[in-house]
Amino acid sequence: MDVVVVGQVARDLVLRVDEVPGAGGSAPVRERVEVLGGKGANQAVACAQLGLRTALVGVVGDDPAADAVLARAREDGLDVAHVVRRAGASTALLVDVVAGGGERRLLEHVPGDVLLRPQDVRAAAGPLSAARAVLLQLQQPADAVAAALDVAGDALLVADGAPEDEALRERLVGSVHVLRADETEAGLLLGRAPDGVGQTAEAARELVARGPRVVALEAGDANVVAWDGGHVVLPLVGGEPVDPTGGGDAFVAGLTAALLAGHDAATAGWWATVAAGSTAARPGGRPVLDVDRVAADARRLRSEHEG
Repeated sequence: MDVVVVGQVARDLVLRVDEVPGAGGSAPVRERVEVLGGKGANQAVACAQLGLRTALVGVVGDDPAADAVLARAREDGLDVAHVVRRAGASTALLVDVVAGGGERRLLEHVPGDVLLRPQDVRAAAGPLSAARAVLLQLQQPADAVAAALDVAGDALLVADGAPEDEALRERLVGSVHVLRADETEAGLLLGRAPDGVGQTAEAARELVARGPRVVALEAGDANVVAWDGGHVVLPLVGGEPVDPTGGGDAFVAGLTAALLAGHDAATAGWWATVAAGSTAARPGGRPVLDVDRVAADARRLRSEHEG
């Protein structure tokens, strides 16, 4: 595999409405979509669409929903040999209610039984140790993430998020090569919440000094990508977001794909920005990406931005 993604696998139910109802209210559903989802699966699908041979390490239940999401993952070209089917468990369900202007409500049913355990990760030691990149989606228990770090070999280690466990946060910052976080997660990583693009750029450079080669932090309507010796501020692209769900997952995949292709951090940031913008332009977190289109749009936007 080029990439192994360690993270959440779920069934996504996307409901489009004209307006999200208030307490006690109701609203007709204009569109209903049921797809493979969860942050880990979204990242894996995006990587596969960007031309990378991708495997997924996660957990589903032993219910009909698991049959459906695993069948879809295989159709997407993912290796799911190390997705565990947990006896007696229900597959995670994410309900994404999307209204106009990018307003959304996300309801999550993620039973504890469908979170990764250390033994689940160690059972995937073969592909994890041989992969070119390992993506760690940090909504998983600390001991499972630590197990992935233990067996990841010489892969490009990409972490998305910030774990609640302080010891694991310190280990991650000192161990991973690429670190991406939203504004809340950046606050956890730093012990303070950056305010504005300037402070976020300073925070990203601070994190680079602690270990990662590349750090990407969300900063309101922009992202900052920093590396040793520089940083770039990347605006959101793709027009008014329809649904922000999955934008961060596509960003991580774009960043990874570009770095594995040998591009520098700034170019990788533009790939990530294009992938995220494309995904946020449609309801639900499922990406629809083409590597040649992403590369071409990234070149064009970078040229316009720098020119």
